[in-house]
Amino acid sequence: MSADAASHADAAALRRTLARLREAGRALAARPPGAVLDALGAVLDAWRDAGSPPRRALAEGLPRSAGFSRAVVERGLEIGLGPFSGARLRALYERELGPPDAGRGAAASPRRLATGFPSTAVLLAGAIPSASLATLLAPLALRSAVLARPASRDPLTAPILRESLARVDAELGAAVAAVAFDARSDDALDAFLAADCVVATGSDATVARVAARVAPPRRFVGYGHRVSFAALGPEAAFGAALAAACEALALDVALWDQLGCLSPVSLVVAGDASAARRAAEALAGALERLEGELPRGEVPRDAAARTAHERAEAEMRAAARGDVALFAGRGFTVVAERDARLDRPAPLHRFVRVHPVEDAAGVVAALAPYGPHLAAVGLAGFGGAAPDLARALAGLGASRLCPLGTLQAPPLDWCHDNEGVLLPLARLTDFEPS
Repeated sequence: MSADAASHADAAALRRTLARLREAGRALAARPPGAVLDALGAVLDAWRDAGSPPRRALAEGLPRSAGFSRAVVERGLEIGLGPFSGARLRALYERELGPPDAGRGAAASPRRLATGFPSTAVLLAGAIPSASLATLLAPLALRSAVLARPASRDPLTAPILRESLARVDAELGAAVAAVAFDARSDDALDAFLAADCVVATGSDATVARVAARVAPPRRFVGYGHRVSFAALGPEAAFGAALAAACEALALDVALWDQLGCLSPVSLVVAGDASAARRAAEALAGALERLEGELPRGEVPRDAAARTAHERAEAEMRAAARGDVALFAGRGFTVVAERDARLDRPAPLHRFVRVHPVEDAAGVVAALAPYGPHLAAVGLAGFGGAAPDLARALAGLGASRLCPLGTLQAPPLDWCHDNEGVLLPLARLTDFEPS
């Protein structure tokens, strides 16, 4: 299987492609939902195999386009695709929309019907293929044809998916197109956004720009900037429990070089500054050990400059105060802070700040300013306080709370942005037969 990037197009080519996809979408909509789910499930199951053509193509191509090491790509795909399967896709459909083929034929009973739009345009961002795969599969599960603009750092996932679908089901393959174009061109962007439904992922500015160009009755679904954190409770503050928690957290940080919305940028620790320093030292040791197995990839020049600046700044503060500490290696930086200020710069590329908070309530207070952008929080060591902490974090807006070490493996039905997966893209009809 090739790892060719998507073709480039101008506004006229985009309009022609969208017209063709609408025809393919009409054919797709005429098929039983269960049959489409079966075909999509077969593709998902194939992608779970590390030796499959799609996995090999991504492992070979993503290091070139995104700058990750091959080991990080292979391990990230292994972990990220682990929760994906055909059975889980069908379970997701049934959970949000009901049995896919219920009531078909003369024996129809009162039910809610779910259909997709004739066409869905998907504006992808980032460089994590499992996230792009889930975004592309959602409209297809609703039998909507998909026009995708791949992200610049991952030009591969969308065209590889199209080819995978074509091998399993020619009609499904014909219902997907991956086309690159200059998004700065208003004509090209408007041609792309002429689809019946538009999904945009990326920065808040990008999502707002796209949303302003999509008027009803077209559907718009936007997924903007999100950030994730990690939190350690008293039961993971010492000894073996601390070591295990930091080993798990190091994997969450190292995968995709901390560049995804589920990559924790800071760790908050229930305890004083000495507890934060212990956790920072343990995390640094875990990251150093992991560097040999999962080496960090390329760091852009501006990010390297930011990292150097923040390291130097932390060194100066550490020299002036005994309750700030810097632990740094060739491929990572960990700073033990003296307070719960989470607004200091986060250069990413395996740069973590560790902050002390008094207790579980302090965790909530520290993360509260990030509520509107809060994606996930990885937790360890809160024991009986965990349920109350979870309710408080959910109240802030977190859409996922999970054990450390699993942040980069969201389930297929993760309700990111506090929404469903399929529901935002579906047209629902209540059928009340006489």
